[in-house]
Formats: sequence, C-alpha cells, structure tokens
Amino acid sequence: MAKAAVAAGCDGLMIEVHNNPEKALCDGPQSLKPAKFEQLMKELKPIADAVGKEI
Repeated sequence: MAKAAVAAGCDGLMIEVHNNPEKALCDGPQSLKPAKFEQLMKELKPIADAVGKEI
C-alpha cells in the first residue's frame, strides 16, 4: 500500500515501527520491525524518484 501511495504522489506516509511488535501496547499487528522498515524505505526510493518526490 505504501508503494502505491508513493506512486500516486502522496506527500507523506504514516508507518508504525516497533522493535517488538508482539509486545507493543497498541497497533503491534500493523507495526514493522526496524529492519523491515529500512528495506521498505529502500524500495520506496526509486518509486519516489520516478514521480518527483523525495524520501
């Protein structure tokens, strides 16, 4: 969904990141671990570049 939003030209994303989502007090199931977040950001960069956005 984040990739589609960036491709559509969004100005921002709200992504929850947690070191241990299983123990998060809220929103754990939708949280990314830091390594997965870092990988997602790397994947979003070329998409953002293609539509003239910065990451």
